[in-house]
Amino acid sequence: MPPVPDVWTWITIPAIGGLIGWSTNWLAVKMIFRPIAPIRILGIRIQGLVGRRQQDLAQAIGRVVGNHLVEHKDVVKSLNKLDFAGILGNVLDRGLTPKVQELRSLPLIGGFLTEDRIADIRASIVASVMAHKEEVLDEVERGLEKGLNVPDLVERKVAAFPVERLEKLILEVASRELRAIEVLGGVLGVLIGLLQVGFVWFRG
Repeated sequence: MPPVPDVWTWITIPAIGGLIGWSTNWLAVKMIFRPIAPIRILGIRIQGLVGRRQQDLAQAIGRVVGNHLVEHKDVVKSLNKLDFAGILGNVLDRGLTPKVQELRSLPLIGGFLTEDRIADIRASIVASVMAHKEEVLDEVERGLEKGLNVPDLVERKVAAFPVERLEKLILEVASRELRAIEVLGGVLGVLIGLLQVGFVWFRG
């Protein structure tokens, strides 16, 4: 049986392996985002993955969000949860009040437009619209289908983001996982170092 390697061999080689594993994974994670602008080293163009593939990333996110996460019917369902009557009443108040004040200054019509009559007219309009709420929402959905292209909207927004902002968004979601990748590189490096020492010992 060959002599057992000294303690420094058992410490140094795994430590170097851990350092190499951690640093290479750290560099790989950094190169997801950096360098932001392309640079050339020895004639080779180098740019972070996110910056280089931003347009493809934007298309993929737009496709997923528009086709699977946010559909027109989902928007309409959200609208259906709103206080439609209250919103309509507020809109009528803002729209009718200036006109009512103007009409009240007229000799004959002004006497007819009492507060009670105005309230009745407002309530009647709201009730009439609410009676056809489903038809209104159907029209809204058809309008959204024609005028709101969610995949295209998301794609254009993501494509216009500065890479630094995309980096911040991704790190907000996946910083723990990316850090775990770095640590895992170090752990694997240590294990490989231990295996190397053990292999040399048994072969010796």
